[in-house]
Amino acid sequence: MTFDDIDKKILFYLQEDSKQTNKALSNKLNLSVTAVYERIKKLEKEGCIDKYVALVNKQKIDRNFLVFCHVRLEKHSQDYVISFEKEVKLLPEVLECHHISGDYDYLLKVLVKDMAAFREFMVKKLTTINHIGSTHSMFVINEVKHSTALNF
Repeated sequence: MTFDDIDKKILFYLQEDSKQTNKALSNKLNLSVTAVYERIKKLEKEGCIDKYVALVNKQKIDRNFLVFCHVRLEKHSQDYVISFEKEVKLLPEVLECHHISGDYDYLLKVLVKDMAAFREFMVKKLTTINHIGSTHSMFVINEVKHSTALNF
């Protein structure tokens, strides 16, 4: 799908605040409310907008220990890959899981309360998944930049 400047602005504004009304967007874009509504519906229908979410403050819910965990499988068979991916999707502590190139096979973004909670996650959940050969974890000291907005 090709985007014109208005589509890009709508996506920008919605990423900034998805709760703003079509009326507020129409004022910013100098368009009618109906035109804004129709453009948003088109962006949703085309799959450019997947969903609307609330971004939760990690500190306020006592989940401020962020870990990036590399995972290497014992071997790269289709069965091992499918099995690992199916099981890791069930772990609520895992915010993201990426199949990557390089020395490790996967990169997990894990969010828990503290070091003790991470240890429990590793011992009782992650390492109980079959076919994991090794892991390597890195703890975040300071989050320098975190954005959910995509630029155009």
